[in-house]
Amino acid sequence: MFSRETGLPKHFNLETGEGVLWSVELGGGSYGSPIVAQGRVFIGANNSEPFDERHHGDRGVLLCFDAQDGSLVWQLVVPRIGGDDFLDWPGVGICSEPTVEGDRIYTVTTRSEVVCLDMHGLVNGNDGPYLDEGKHCVPMDSPVITAVPPDADILWLFDLRSEVGQYPHDSPHMSILLNGDCLYLNTGNGVDNTHKKIGNPEAPSCIALDKNTGRLLAKENEGIGPRTFHESWSSPSLGEIDGQRLFFFGGPDGICYAFKTLVAPFSEQVVSFDCVWRFDCDPEAPKSNIHDYVGNTKESPSEIMGMPVFYKNRIYIVAGGDIWWGKRQSWLKCIDATLKGDITRTGGLWSYAIPRQSCATPAILNGLVFVTDDAGGVHCVDAETGDGYWVHKVGRSIWSSVLGADECIYVGARNGDFAILAAGKQKQVLFSTRFPDAIHGTPTAANGILYVSTLSRLYAFKTP
Repeated sequence: MFSRETGLPKHFNLETGEGVLWSVELGGGSYGSPIVAQGRVFIGANNSEPFDERHHGDRGVLLCFDAQDGSLVWQLVVPRIGGDDFLDWPGVGICSEPTVEGDRIYTVTTRSEVVCLDMHGLVNGNDGPYLDEGKHCVPMDSPVITAVPPDADILWLFDLRSEVGQYPHDSPHMSILLNGDCLYLNTGNGVDNTHKKIGNPEAPSCIALDKNTGRLLAKENEGIGPRTFHESWSSPSLGEIDGQRLFFFGGPDGICYAFKTLVAPFSEQVVSFDCVWRFDCDPEAPKSNIHDYVGNTKESPSEIMGMPVFYKNRIYIVAGGDIWWGKRQSWLKCIDATLKGDITRTGGLWSYAIPRQSCATPAILNGLVFVTDDAGGVHCVDAETGDGYWVHKVGRSIWSSVLGADECIYVGARNGDFAILAAGKQKQVLFSTRFPDAIHGTPTAANGILYVSTLSRLYAFKTP
């Protein structure tokens, strides 16, 4: 949630167009954040305003735009699973932000498929080994079509439901961590439509795949499934301690885990991750019969929705009640990442209480930590001590994280309110405005341009 970009816009005007480089209609259902790479901008949406007349009806789509003018380059179109709406929630676009390396793109579809895509789409031909794009982009009961530009080119596909027994809920959200030849991701395993039990408690919550082939390499074996209150949401992050690379995973059970990364050559057999340490962010929360607390806003298990942030041998992480079904309480925790074993009692360096639920990934700059909450609050906390400096309310509810860049904090709310704040110990509002639609994703900065996505539109802003 930190960018080294400078010269970003500090104000713009949606009505006059001042500072607006371009904007493009997304249709709707955009909950993720824009990702910029190789002169392209990627954002998930649904298909309520089709870019291609061959694709009709409710779909999850990943759109690839030209960063210069917002023109469509290609799109990945994914029909719904069908049947139970909780398996693939209608109207929601692809929520998982893509990870880009060279001319390869890794992401997760609304159908809980990990896909490796070609940066160029089908313009340079249909590269294998996956060749069934014409079948993949239509519902199961529809005739197969011929995949042509602007369709996406799928290089390989890994189905989380069939391969690891994942039980989807609502819509998967995971930003894939790439380290060497490994992809690390949460699986999005969750409860069934009753919210009273896990669809498949035996399914892993975190796995690793070979980035070249999509082969399953490893999975967690910590028994997280039965302790999952709602769904696995958090994306893993990477850090190096004493020369050893670890990846950190925020569990849907409210526990932060540190696992060893895999080292090539990889085993032919699927292995279990080696857990270096675990830290329970809410040890006093209910640990048994956890789904009896669904809808209890005063007492419930905790979960981790945002990504753990590794900084100066510490982990900064937000944990607390589920934003739909849990208690109205969360915490920003600071953990000593150099320890081993169960460090619940020994690893906590400080804890900052947040009076509402939060799904934020912390942003750290100028020795300060910035996080959001579901009541529209932006919190500024000392990274060293955990002392709170200020809280500023932006809108009625925030599901996104802040972007820290250019000595500022950029943040949007679900009612469309948007603010730019100074990244300092004294609260200073530099700019505020309101977009005509909800903002669910975190703003992105790249090449001097600020990208903001709303539920139905993507904007690119540049300093005049």
